Amino acid sequence: MRRSILPLLLLAYALSGCTAEKPAATAPAPAEPDHGAMHSSAPPASTASTASAPAPAISFPSASGNASGYLAVPPGSGRKPALIVIQEWWGVNDWVRQQTDRFAGQGYVALAVDLYRGRVATTMEEAHELSRGLPEDRAVADLKAAVDYLSSRPDVDPKRIGVIGWCLGGGYSLALTTNDPRIAASVINYGRLVTDHATIARIPAPILGNFGADDRGIPPADVKAFGQALTAAGKLGDIKIYDGAGHAFMNPNNKEGYNAAAAEDAWHRIDGFFARTLHANMPNS
Repeated sequence: MRRSILPLLLLAYALSGCTAEKPAATAPAPAEPDHGAMHSSAPPASTASTASAPAPAISFPSASGNASGYLAVPPGSGRKPALIVIQEWWGVNDWVRQQTDRFAGQGYVALAVDLYRGRVATTMEEAHELSRGLPEDRAVADLKAAVDYLSSRPDVDPKRIGVIGWCLGGGYSLALTTNDPRIAASVINYGRLVTDHATIARIPAPILGNFGADDRGIPPADVKAFGQALTAAGKLGDIKIYDGAGHAFMNPNNKEGYNAAAAEDAWHRIDGFFARTLHANMPNS
């Protein structure tokens, strides 16, 4: 397994704006509109309420034992596009599950891979400990195993599997994209980046990136260098830096850093990007 993509990832997140975010509650989600849908351009009919009830957890074989995740499946027959959803450094908590449900409501078979294998942080100290202890090789192996799992499902079109991640998950979204040629679309939300030409050359899919100009862990200079590297390699990239936004600006649980205007625009970009790259021209659409 290659280790070139994120050699300093765990330490970087301990020092980045991720530490300023308040984690989502781990109790069952309250009976209120999905936070992701609230700040999306999607109409009410495209929220998680249209998805069938997802199983609380599924497991699938990985290189180092069984991996697990939270699966949300949209109603209806026929093959559908799929998304791998990658957690922030808190783990697969309520907010991550809400986003997974949200994508299922838009017609994607959505799988939030549990990189911590059952553990969820509720304090910054716990998140730091879990992220520092996450083996990079195992994480990438679990994500590739998730692609295997989705590809094997009869309700998934294996040529239409995308990935999205935030914070730590944004870095792993890029890691999966550069390590698995089956990825058809990739979204990186304020995740750790690379500019290595050999790594960039392995990107098989268009990239969408959303970043904050005030992010202390992933500064605009790094984002611009990544965008330039994509262009130089002939890769398709749509990278945006939001003025006045810091790290984790898309999560409403980040009381001090949430930026409603930037989050709404980022969701609009994400929804349009996946609609173009994964949903467009579906045989049964």
